[in-house]
Amino acid sequence: MNFDQETADRIAANLLQIKAIKLNNTQPFVWASGLRSPIYCDNRITLSYPKIRTYIRQMMSKAITEHFGNVDVIAGVATAGIPQGVLVAQELGLPFAYVRSSAKDHGLTNLIEGVVSSGQTVVVIEDLVSTGKSSLQAVEALRAIGAKVAGMVAIFSYGLPIAEQNFTAANCKLITLSDYDALIGKAAEEEFISKKDEASLRDWRKDPKEWSDNH
Repeated sequence: MNFDQETADRIAANLLQIKAIKLNNTQPFVWASGLRSPIYCDNRITLSYPKIRTYIRQMMSKAITEHFGNVDVIAGVATAGIPQGVLVAQELGLPFAYVRSSAKDHGLTNLIEGVVSSGQTVVVIEDLVSTGKSSLQAVEALRAIGAKVAGMVAIFSYGLPIAEQNFTAANCKLITLSDYDALIGKAAEEEFISKKDEASLRDWRKDPKEWSDNH
């Protein structure tokens, strides 16, 4: 769920403005999964814009306070969730840790970097949620050491049905600052895309695989 519509619209406008979101129906982007997609999101770019970076930090912190209450630790998902998580932890005056995608193959072979203890309440920070699979691996790693994961806060979600199913199955609450509907609405409103492109983009979200197969 979005934190609120005003935030969702403002974040969407910001991402479009700085080209953190790229939309292209005629030359789709290829995701790591092999799926072809008309949208590519790189929220790392927000870190280069202090005003936008500050707004994201403030809204993430506000979302945590309002939805999750008292929290012991902020944990970022490697790699893109790390800088956002550090900023939020600093804003809230909380300890920070991060979760690797896989354990190191040398040294202490850590999966979780930083101090997280059994029984502590953790909120996970992510920059982007697609299917939710990699994000939820971090949740599972924290739960495996006995941490209580209150939920996750992300900058943006594609709003794919599979992600909703995955988060429901994992019993993990997801709060996003913005999402696909807000993005497409803002892109159409500010004429980043045509009406034809808007229809195609909405079709992609309904069935990404079918769209990919046909493009």
